Amino acid sequence: MMSTSSGRALIVEDDASWQQILGEILGDMDLAVDLAGNVDMARACLRAAPHRLAVVDLSLGGSDHHNQDGLLVLDAIRRQDPGCVAILLTGFATVELAVSALTEYGASTCLRKETFRRADFRRLVQQALAVAPPLAPSADPAWVDAEPGRASVLPAIGKGKVDVLIVEDDAGWRSILSELVTDMGYRVRLSASYGEALGRLRRQRFDLAIVDLSLASSLQPTQNLDGYRVLANTRVAAIPTIVVSGTAAPHDIERAYAEFNVLICLEKQAFDRQAFRRAVDEALSARKQAGDSLPGLTQREREVLALLARGLTNKQIADELVVSPNTVKRHLKAIFGKLGVSTRAAATARAIDEGIA
Repeated sequence: MMSTSSGRALIVEDDASWQQILGEILGDMDLAVDLAGNVDMARACLRAAPHRLAVVDLSLGGSDHHNQDGLLVLDAIRRQDPGCVAILLTGFATVELAVSALTEYGASTCLRKETFRRADFRRLVQQALAVAPPLAPSADPAWVDAEPGRASVLPAIGKGKVDVLIVEDDAGWRSILSELVTDMGYRVRLSASYGEALGRLRRQRFDLAIVDLSLASSLQPTQNLDGYRVLANTRVAAIPTIVVSGTAAPHDIERAYAEFNVLICLEKQAFDRQAFRRAVDEALSARKQAGDSLPGLTQREREVLALLARGLTNKQIADELVVSPNTVKRHLKAIFGKLGVSTRAAATARAIDEGIA
């Protein structure tokens, strides 16, 4: 081990080859490297000295691929060295486990060994070391083969050319959402900031946008509005939008629905991949059904649909049109039947797609 001014890094890995690879990279970045091959050794290192960075393998059980001792190490880091940025590195993680590592165990991101790239790893480490206290890095991991400026290599499978924009500044969450969407057979474009997202929206037409409300902003670090700026642009472009955010304050969610016509808001703290897939399918299904016109709607039904798409409740729609709430309910029932949808979100998607919202 060497003494440097860049601080210490902990590598928790039971494979000697990976210890060497990671140790060389971190050593070249002027970090003093401590090595641990199991949970007890990792805890001893954490007690001995503070660390700026930890790279933790999920499986520390040799040939036992079901071993998840790395999660115990992440928990120890969270408790004993909260200033340490932890990266989970594994060849066996599922999406559910990645979500758990990010939300429950405090990892900043998850990397897959089979798609590990030295340049990406160095960039990720540089981002991690640049923040204090540790924040989620903005560099993309190798969890999926996609990053800002490059499309996912997985083509659309039997679903036509469907392009999905994901706007998320957290590397781990970008990876999770990208993997889920690409597994569904859709093409993904990733953006880590409002600026990147705006550039993509101006250059390309998207069928769906998935947006985090809270995006890192160097211009307004204490008054973050960049997620809402993205929503404003997806609304103008009539792109159905799903919010996946760690911001769970009721007024933030209400604002997203009321002002920007988002289809659904999903909270990261309670993220469920099946619910996410259903939301994506519903949004794209509603968009696919949309034609050049809204079939058979009367002028009053169009007015009701437009107000619905603005996020108004039945009572608010009734007040706006000076009718009774029961009349609004009858209009909505007729609208749902004519459009072939069953939810307010799906009807909203149709309204957005036809440009009447």
